[in-house]
Amino acid sequence: MPQPLSSKENSLFRQVIRNYEEKQYKRGLKAAEQILKKNPKHGDTLAMKALIINSMGKTDDAFALAKEALTADMKSHICWHVYGLLYRHQKNFEEAIKAYKFALKLEPGSPQIQRDLAFLQIQMRDYQGYIQSRTAMLQAKSQLRQNWTALAVAHHLAGDLAQAEKVLTTYEESLKSPPSHTDYENSEALMYKNSIIAETGDYQRALDHLESISKHNLDRLAVLELRAEYLAKLGRKDEAVKAYHALLDRNSEHPEYYNQLADVMGVDGSDTSAREAIYKEYAEKYPRCDAARRLPLDFLSGDEFREAAKSYLALMLDKGVPSTFANLKHLYTDPFKKETLESLAHDYVKAKGSQPEDEAPTEGDLKGTPAGLYYLAQHYNYHLSRDLAKALEFVDKGLELVPQNVEFHMTKARIWKHYGNTRKAAEIMDQARNLDLKDRYINTKTAKYQLRNNETAKALKTMSLFTRNDSPGGPLSDLVDMQSIWYLTEDGEASVRNGLIGLALKRFHAVYNVFDVWQEDQFDFHSFSLRKGQIRAYVDMIRWEDKLREHPFYTRAALGAIAAYLGIHDSKLSTNGVNGSANGTVEDEAEKKKALKKAKKEAQKAEREAAEQAAKQDPNKPRPATSDNAKKDDDPIGLKLAATSQPLVEATKFLLPILQFSPKNIDGQVAGFEVYIRREKYLLALRCLNAALAIDAANPIVHEQAVRFHQEINSKLASLPPKVAEVIKSEFTAIAASTDLKKYNAEFLAKHKDSAPHVVSAVKIQKLLGEDQKTCEKALFGVLSLKSADWEPAAEALGLLLQWRSSEAEAFKTAAQETWPEVTMFSPAPPPPATS
Repeated sequence: MPQPLSSKENSLFRQVIRNYEEKQYKRGLKAAEQILKKNPKHGDTLAMKALIINSMGKTDDAFALAKEALTADMKSHICWHVYGLLYRHQKNFEEAIKAYKFALKLEPGSPQIQRDLAFLQIQMRDYQGYIQSRTAMLQAKSQLRQNWTALAVAHHLAGDLAQAEKVLTTYEESLKSPPSHTDYENSEALMYKNSIIAETGDYQRALDHLESISKHNLDRLAVLELRAEYLAKLGRKDEAVKAYHALLDRNSEHPEYYNQLADVMGVDGSDTSAREAIYKEYAEKYPRCDAARRLPLDFLSGDEFREAAKSYLALMLDKGVPSTFANLKHLYTDPFKKETLESLAHDYVKAKGSQPEDEAPTEGDLKGTPAGLYYLAQHYNYHLSRDLAKALEFVDKGLELVPQNVEFHMTKARIWKHYGNTRKAAEIMDQARNLDLKDRYINTKTAKYQLRNNETAKALKTMSLFTRNDSPGGPLSDLVDMQSIWYLTEDGEASVRNGLIGLALKRFHAVYNVFDVWQEDQFDFHSFSLRKGQIRAYVDMIRWEDKLREHPFYTRAALGAIAAYLGIHDSKLSTNGVNGSANGTVEDEAEKKKALKKAKKEAQKAEREAAEQAAKQDPNKPRPATSDNAKKDDDPIGLKLAATSQPLVEATKFLLPILQFSPKNIDGQVAGFEVYIRREKYLLALRCLNAALAIDAANPIVHEQAVRFHQEINSKLASLPPKVAEVIKSEFTAIAASTDLKKYNAEFLAKHKDSAPHVVSAVKIQKLLGEDQKTCEKALFGVLSLKSADWEPAAEALGLLLQWRSSEAEAFKTAAQETWPEVTMFSPAPPPPATS
C-alpha cells in the first residue's frame, strides 16, 4: 500500500514535479530526499527521483529506482508512467507503450499519459492504436479543434480517407459561429480536408470544395495551383489554360507551370513551334524572365536551337551570370547541343576579343570575355566534354584578365581534382579562399578539398574559422552538434585512407546518429504541428520520415562503415592493431602506427585547447557547456568501435536501411552480398546478388561476386539444409552449375578487354581460381596500356599488388606515374617543410 503524505510533504512533492519540469534537477533531488527521509517507501517520490537522476545521466540507477518504486506501489499510475518515460528515453518504445497502457488502466482520465501514449503510437506507426488514443482524447475534450484534426490525421495515415473527411466535416457542422477569415488554423484545416478529398480521386468534388473555401483562404498560391490541377484532370481545358496563365503571371520562372500549360493546351510534344510560342509570349511580357528563354533550349533542335542558344548565351555572358554553365550542362547529353554550345562560346570569346575594350575588366568581374572564358573552362572540365588541358588553358587566360577572381581559382582547383592531383587542388582552393575570407561557401569547399587530400588536421583548422570554438571539444564538437554530415563523411573517408579505421568508424557512427536524431525529432512535431494547425506540412513530414534513410547522405556514410567493418573482419585485427591495414607491408604498418599516434596527439591537443579556452573565459559570462554537464567522450578516436568482436553484426546495422529504402542502389546490393556471404547467410547473399544482376549484369564487381558465390556454394551445398539448397539451385541462374569458371572468366575478360575496371575484376578472379601470381601481375600491367583518362582502375590494381605483397608494386607505381604524372597517389610524397 502507498504511504500517505502529510500536507507539507504533499507540497514538497508538487515542488519536485515543478523542479523536474523546469529542469532544476538538483533542487528537485533535494526535495525528493526530504520526503524519502520520512517516507522511504513512497512510490511516487521514488519514481520522480528516478526520473530526475535519469535526466542527470544516471540511467542504470534510474531504472533500478523505478523498479523499487513499482515494488513499493504497483497500483500507482505515476510509477508506471515514469517507467514508460524511462523506456522511451532508452528508445525502447514497445516497452514504453506497455507501461503507458498499464498507467492508463490505473488512471483512465489522465490527459498527460494519454497524450504520451498517442505520441509513441504515431512514432511507431501504430495507426490503429493511435486512432483509439485520439478518439479517447477527443471524447475527453471535444471542444479543442486540434483533437478533431488529430483524429482525422490518424484515419488519413491509416488509409481510411472517408472517415478522416467525416471527422473534419463533423467538427465544421458543430461550430455555432463561423471562424474568422484570418483564422490560420481553420484555413489550413480546410485545405487539409481538400487534399483528402483529392486523394480519393473525386476531383469534381475536390474542385467544388476548393471553390467554396477559396474566397477567404489564406494560402492563395495553393488554391490557385490546386484549382489548375483539378481543372486539368477533369478535362476542362479552357478553364485550366486560364488558371495556368494566372499562375505564370504570378511566377513566370516556374518551369512546371509551362509544362502543364502546354499539356492542357493540347500542344503535341513534336510541335516545337507551338511550344516555343508559349515561352516567347512570356519572354516578351516579362523581359527579365530567365525561364522563358532557357527552357525552350530543352526541346528545340537544329538551327532553331542554335539561334535561341546564341541569344541566351550572349545575354547571360554579357550580364556575367556565374551559373550559366550549370543552367545549360544538362543539354550536354545531346551531342549536337553540346557541340553547338561549345562553338557558340568560342565565337562569343572571339567576337569579344576583336572588339576594342572601352575599359579593362574589373577585379572579380565575370562579364564579357572573362565570362566566355569561364564558360569554356567549365565546358572542358565537364565529364561529358572533358579535355583538362584545354580547361586549364582557358582558366589561365581568364586569370590573366581577372587574377583575383574567386570562380576561376575554384574551377582551376576542380580541374586539378579531375587530374587526380588532390595535393595541388587543395592548394589552389586554399588560394581561392584567401581571396574572400568572409565567404563561408569557399571556406567549406577548401576544407572538403583538404580532406580529399587526407589533410584532416588542416581541414578542421579551416572549418574552425566559421565554427564556435569555445565549447568543450573545440570545432569538431560544434560540427557534430550542427550535424555537418558532409564533413563527418569526408573526414571518415579520409581517415580510412590514412589507415585510421577507428576514427573513420567514429565519424560514420556520428552520421548514423544524426539520422537517429532526425527520426526522434518527430516527437516534437506530433504536438507542435497540431497545436499550430500546420496539418499538411505535418503529414508530409510523417511520410518523409518513413523513407528518411533513402537519402544519399546516409547511403554514402553507411557504405563507408560497412567497408571498414568488412576490413576489420577480414584482417581479424586485435585491440592493439585496430587501426592497421589488412595485408599491408611492414612499411605500411609503420605508417599507420605513426598516423594513429598523430591522431591521438591531435585529440589530446584539441582537449587541451578547449580547456585553455574555457579557463580564459570571463567567469561573469554564461557558459554554453561545462565539464559538469557536457558528456565526456571516452573513445575520441574510435578504438573501442574498431575493437568490436562482432564487426559483421555492426555492418548489418548500417546495411539494412540501404536494402530497405534504396533497393535500386547497386553499391548497397554489392555491400549486402559481402556482408551476408561472410555471415554464411547464403539465401540473403543470393537475394542481393540477383538484385545487383537485375540492376547491371555487366558490372565488374557483380561478375566477381557471381563467380565467388558459385565457388562457395559448390563447396558448401552438401552441408546446407535441403530446402536452402533447393532454393539456391532454382534461384541462382547467373552461372550454370556445370560451368567451367576459368573459361567463364576468360570469356568475360575477352568481352571487356578494353575496359580497365573489368580487366582488374577478371584478374582478381583469375587469382581466386588458382592462376599463377606472376601471370596475374602481368595482366594487371595491361591496365596501363589501355588508353584511358580514368586512373582509378590503376589505383585499384596497385592496391591488389600491395595486398599480394608483390615485388612488382613499385614498378607498377612508377609506370602509372609516367602514364598519369599528375595523380597524387602515384607521385612521391612531398618533402617536409623546411624548418628555420
